[in-house]
Amino acid sequence: MNSPNGSGPGVRSETGRPVIPFLPHLIATGFFSGYSPWASGTAGTLAGLLIYLIPGIESPLLLGSLIVIMFFAGVFSSARVAAVVGHQLTQSAERAKARFQPEGHAEADPSIVVIDEIVGMWITLLFLPKTIPVMVIGFIAFRAMDILKPQPARAMEQIPNGWGIMLDDVVAGIYANLLTWGGWFAWQWLVG
Repeated sequence: MNSPNGSGPGVRSETGRPVIPFLPHLIATGFFSGYSPWASGTAGTLAGLLIYLIPGIESPLLLGSLIVIMFFAGVFSSARVAAVVGHQLTQSAERAKARFQPEGHAEADPSIVVIDEIVGMWITLLFLPKTIPVMVIGFIAFRAMDILKPQPARAMEQIPNGWGIMLDDVVAGIYANLLTWGGWFAWQWLVG
């Protein structure tokens, strides 16, 4: 039998459907936060923010290392999950894609896969001070960039095998990081 990604033997359920191995499933779904029935991308972003709250994780060396490791783990795990579940979307994701990304994309990017949102949120907060205003601004900026997907983020979605799932959120995270810096400077100027 072939695995879900077609690269060798795979595990199948009693019904013959491919089974997603536990560790890639856990990683891709952001500790299962991707199973939120509404706004799974927002749930994944919140999971990334909750992990960021761990004391010391904001260290650029630690957070940067975590971003790189989880990026590659995300490419592998999201490809495995997408190969099994296809392009299944929650209703809220279907509405957002219809409104902001009407052209769609050929590569599967199921709603339950949120490791990309977790990594994108961490990129948003990289090198910024760990304060509540920064986290709020960063959260809003990342969700906006993830939903709107300004180029080249939208083009990245077309890259196959999990790379596109992750890379579009890397680009969204970079944009959101820049917006968060601007928001942080504006906050400091307004509040003093």
